[in-house]
Amino acid sequence: MKKIAFAMIVVSVVLTACSNKGDGQLVGVKDRPKMLETEPFGMVFVPEGYYMMGAGEQDVPYAYTNQSKPVTIRPFWMDETEITNNEYRQFVNWVRDSLAHVLLGEADISEEGDKGGHYLKYEKGESIGEVIEPKLINWNEKIPWDSDNEEVQAALSPLYTKISTRFYHYRGPRTNTSMFNYEYWDFDYRNYRDPKNPEIFGAATKEFDKEGYEYGGLYANRPSSLGQGAERFIRHEVVNIYPDTLCWAHDFAYSFNEDMLENYFNNVKFDNYPVVGVNWVQAKAFIHWRTFLRNAWLASKGHPQEMRFRLPNEAEWEYAARGGMSLNPYPHGGPYATNAKGCFLLNFKPQRGNYRADGHTYPAIVAHYHPNDYGLFDMAGNVSEWCEDAYDKSSVNFTHDLNPQYRYYAQKDDHSSKKRKVIRGGSWKDISYYCNVSTKAFEYQDTCASFIGFRCVQSYMGHDREDAYKTESHVY
Repeated sequence: MKKIAFAMIVVSVVLTACSNKGDGQLVGVKDRPKMLETEPFGMVFVPEGYYMMGAGEQDVPYAYTNQSKPVTIRPFWMDETEITNNEYRQFVNWVRDSLAHVLLGEADISEEGDKGGHYLKYEKGESIGEVIEPKLINWNEKIPWDSDNEEVQAALSPLYTKISTRFYHYRGPRTNTSMFNYEYWDFDYRNYRDPKNPEIFGAATKEFDKEGYEYGGLYANRPSSLGQGAERFIRHEVVNIYPDTLCWAHDFAYSFNEDMLENYFNNVKFDNYPVVGVNWVQAKAFIHWRTFLRNAWLASKGHPQEMRFRLPNEAEWEYAARGGMSLNPYPHGGPYATNAKGCFLLNFKPQRGNYRADGHTYPAIVAHYHPNDYGLFDMAGNVSEWCEDAYDKSSVNFTHDLNPQYRYYAQKDDHSSKKRKVIRGGSWKDISYYCNVSTKAFEYQDTCASFIGFRCVQSYMGHDREDAYKTESHVY
């Protein structure tokens, strides 16, 4: 009997083990990684919802360019303020330090100035029958910015402007060397570029490739990743990311603003003011760098999933600016730019050009005014904000009613009208109309201005903030 009981126990264990493997049933993959959802630092949650996008029937004179349309928006995270000078400086310094490491590595100089010292590691490799020694840069090495070694300073010299040492004993940064080189996935078939023929680009040409696919065509003709190679969806960009501080002089005719030109981005006093002088292309580079920065940390902690930052599309921006209220012209609610006591609720140009009337002649420090009901600051006034969308007066007529977005990546040889991108929110130099949540304006993607900044968003893969990512897949 003991042998029979033992045999039954063994059979039971075997059957249990087999059932854990699915018993030949369709039970899905067992070893799936757990999802990690952390609240992005400095961002607030915007729930999914439905609203009437546009000026509404009450604004008849402006309904031509701000037509109304009911749309549904998915939930997302959004920066509670515009990107500040200090936050953007982290990006600039990261690129600068990367270039410095490369320059010192190519010069083969250590911190002490010795050849073949601390900066480089060597590994032997074979290439076409010959032995080579590729140089691997030690990114953890401290950059000797203040070293007295002449070879070190000669190696770092491309990062500085070439001026006399008697020029106030100051070395200014050479802004034209701040190049950020990056690649990213772009799965929008309308932006598809044939690797063998780069001149053929998306919906702008309506031409056919050798396999008979129409670029920019309907579903049957769009390029697919199935059997065609994913490399066709990789985009490569090289962008000078230093903000155009000269915009303070260029934006105003016969006006003295050189104090802002020299201080706004560099002076510590303006660290928490919104960054300006950044065009749409530079803003895109920033969000891809921020994505890389976050995902590199996640990978170092063993988290397999990726987070992706991006610019908001204009439908998301308007939905977030409304703060859950319908038909409100301003993010704070009410029809006026002032409260019952006559205090201004945003930074703009009131009273026939009395810039100082709202308390600020130029941009104000971020989060100075009260947030809207979603917790977002400065969605009206202060600085206008870049959106992902290309500008078209009639885009409301052909975009979808689910997360509408009109994208077009203009090339250098495209007409200027194709390089227009949507800006929203109005700024410190605009009248109140441009600060309305529904007002749609534009600027050219390669243009920097002293009144345009941006903020980032991150998609939220769920419906409800409380339960998303808290449920795990069950495998029987």
